Amino acid sequence: MPPADYRAQLAQKQAYLLNLFSEFALPPLAVFDSPPQHYRMRAEFRLWHDGGDCCYAMFMPGQKPSAASLIRLHDFPAAHENINALMPTLLAALKTQTVLIQRLYQVEFLTTLSGQTLVTLIYHKKLDDVWAAAAKSMATALGIDVVGRSRGQKVVLGRDYVVETLSANGRQYHYRQVEAGFTQPNAQVCEKMLAWASEVAAPLGGDLLELYCGNGNFTLPLAQHFRRVLATELSKTSVAAAQCSMAANSIDNIAIARLSAEEFTQAWRGEREFVRLQQQGVVLADYAFSTVFVDPPRAGIDGATLALLQQFDNIIYISCNPHTLRDNAAQLVQTHDIPRMALFDQFPFTEHIEAGMYFARRT
Repeated sequence: MPPADYRAQLAQKQAYLLNLFSEFALPPLAVFDSPPQHYRMRAEFRLWHDGGDCCYAMFMPGQKPSAASLIRLHDFPAAHENINALMPTLLAALKTQTVLIQRLYQVEFLTTLSGQTLVTLIYHKKLDDVWAAAAKSMATALGIDVVGRSRGQKVVLGRDYVVETLSANGRQYHYRQVEAGFTQPNAQVCEKMLAWASEVAAPLGGDLLELYCGNGNFTLPLAQHFRRVLATELSKTSVAAAQCSMAANSIDNIAIARLSAEEFTQAWRGEREFVRLQQQGVVLADYAFSTVFVDPPRAGIDGATLALLQQFDNIIYISCNPHTLRDNAAQLVQTHDIPRMALFDQFPFTEHIEAGMYFARRT
């Protein structure tokens, strides 16, 4: 859609979200917009081979990949300028060497506001030393890092991560973002999410529990507002990235436990003991949690974990699915009010809505 139509689509999302929560007692909705173009820091494309030529490709929604559903791409306006500038240059470089273009199936881009870019090339063939030498030479010439993937293979040429720098409330934070790991795709809206969550958390004090912490995206800016933070995350890759980011930012009041939300609930209730907590030197009784922060997957939060959340005075909830947020909120408002609510437009011109809610225990 034309960028000029952006405000109209944002107003539609705002109306949709308010209607979805119409039965709740809501505060005024804070709305955080996005650039209408060049907002995505990640993008992935199929590589379509047609005789002796090839192109980046997407396919008509709901249709099988084929010549009939093919959408040839020369650029991708939703992607950041770094990606759009690299797309034709990378493709031209790949085409110069048969070993690089032959049986190349997919190309994935990960870039940053600071200008670092990582490209993952996914193949339907075994990657050998000849491929590695050619890919390394190309990566050096283009000033990027390259990861090659094939079945059972991952070949890293340079490094398999980028370092992003995001600002929130006047302070910069440096994040390790790993290839194939989850990161927020819209960096400029992510900065607004970090600022909103930090503003909510600033007066709360005490200790913070964070579930689903990922690579520490929210953990780092939130930590300054609490005595100590215990963050949990199941992915080994994300935990390692979060620990690197903590060290890079010299933040020392965070402990990270590799647990799922369900496992933490079991540990908190004393139903199970976890060696992973002991290895981190985490003693739950030492914490005085005033607040829990959650950024769950699209499926939302399970019933047992919701019951756990209701034990805390403050709940800061970031949601990528307003429907599961609504279902979860229906239980949380039995014990808590909603003093703050926000809409973050991560994906302009799509139906996707990211929302934030602050629940405060009712007195």
